[in-house]
Amino acid sequence: MESFKQQEFEQHIGRVNFLQDNESKSVFGVLRGLHYQQGEYSQAKLVRVIKGTVLDVAVDLRTASPTFGKHISVELSEDNKRQLFIPRGFAHGFLVLSDEAIFTYKVDNYYTPQAEATIMYSDPQLKIDWSVDPSVLIVSDKDKCGTLFAEVATKSLF
Repeated sequence: MESFKQQEFEQHIGRVNFLQDNESKSVFGVLRGLHYQQGEYSQAKLVRVIKGTVLDVAVDLRTASPTFGKHISVELSEDNKRQLFIPRGFAHGFLVLSDEAIFTYKVDNYYTPQAEATIMYSDPQLKIDWSVDPSVLIVSDKDKCGTLFAEVATKSLF
């Protein structure tokens, strides 16, 4: 089964030069994000799940965009085989809804630690419904310290 075909991708999205593929494995309740890289280090991503189910979330951080500050939530699973393209200028995160999930993503720019930033996954202004009781969430210390969207909204990041 094909999981990616450049020609089809370009017909729907346009040309993106993916440089690297990444994979992570997590258990139920693990929430990662909302991560982004600033400025010239920003990344476009093509994400999918090869095992399990996740709720995938992308938040538009492009101040000139009509969807600035809005988010999309999509369930990605090994069964539905959906993929989500996340353009540069978005924060991204996901929550594992199955016992275990293997999450893969292509990126068009390399990871740059000094450009990385995190928005608080529970930011009340974003109103993201993660669809589970917050008491079951497993969140890294780094992700617990994300900034509020209101703080990010005052900066020109992209």
